[in-house]
Amino acid sequence: MKANMNLPKTMKALVAYSQTDYRFIKDFPVPDCGNDDIIIKTEGCGICAGDLKCRHGAPMFWGGGIQPGYVKPPFIPGHEFLGTVAALGVNVKGFSLGDRVTSDQIVPCNECRYCRTGHYWMCHIHKIYGFFTDLCGGMAEYVRLPKNSLIHKIPKEIPLKDALLIEPYACAKHCVDRAQINCEDIVVISGAGPLGLGMVTYARMKNPARLIVLDLQDARLEKAKEFGADLVWNPGRINVNAEVMKLTNGYGCDIYIECAGHPSSVVQGMQMIRKLGRFVEFSVFQEPTTLDWSIIGDRKELDVLGAHLSPYCFPFVIENIAAKKLKTNGVVTRFFPLEEWEEAFHCADGSKGDIKVAIEFKS
Repeated sequence: MKANMNLPKTMKALVAYSQTDYRFIKDFPVPDCGNDDIIIKTEGCGICAGDLKCRHGAPMFWGGGIQPGYVKPPFIPGHEFLGTVAALGVNVKGFSLGDRVTSDQIVPCNECRYCRTGHYWMCHIHKIYGFFTDLCGGMAEYVRLPKNSLIHKIPKEIPLKDALLIEPYACAKHCVDRAQINCEDIVVISGAGPLGLGMVTYARMKNPARLIVLDLQDARLEKAKEFGADLVWNPGRINVNAEVMKLTNGYGCDIYIECAGHPSSVVQGMQMIRKLGRFVEFSVFQEPTTLDWSIIGDRKELDVLGAHLSPYCFPFVIENIAAKKLKTNGVVTRFFPLEEWEEAFHCADGSKGDIKVAIEFKS
């Protein structure tokens, strides 16, 4: 080990031993610092929709039917974390004790065909923090950042409530970039949760002709308006498809970004989008979506794109959150200590009116 801050032997951690067995552990072993590792003392960790769906047993995580299992328990959840460097391996360069850092959520292998061509976010090994025994996440007092981690320094002046949005906003940026928005486009973003709001504030920078946001929660729509949406509509109250058609002389929107995570949002978008339009899918789904695929080809000849993770997006997001060009006010609505993780997960689903919920580790 190169340097350390006298790490303790044990730490508080939330550990997933199985799909139905998540436990708060008071004396979980602190990870060892190998020659190529960094150990950070965790400052905070956001709770992602993916964390919730994993906790609730979604097949994409645990497997089911034809879907193979992805996670490898026991693991510590959480990929939206940041903290300060507490230990450095002898081979680590460019970082010092006390640096405030975060990391891309994926640790690429740097050897597969995707990594070799610069597409590291699609790494064939594809390990993401918070789902593997050997790549535990941020719902613990300390996190090991192994070799190949993509680590980014964070200005200490950024408040925790804003810094916790770096990872979701980086994902939001990549999604919006995939949409290729220009100034003539009518853009619809379905879903105004933390990621949707990140998409709104970044999409506003693209200056589309109209930026429309859909959500079933009025408080989130108000925040979307504050962040730059031109129009905000609640599909539970109005026929949003009809409104889009009225606005576009019956053609439909040019771009539809799906980040609500419900099958109805996909069907809605396919109906709403114009011929030759661009549909961008971001969400992680709890259940399969059924769709008439003839809409994509025979009827509309759509460009359907996926968006995964946040390649090369962290530096831009950190810089623009620090400069207050990306709006963050009011997105993180509540902090919990790790001991209250069950209540934190419950609030993170939005049922109590929260937008973003996070775990905070106080010194």
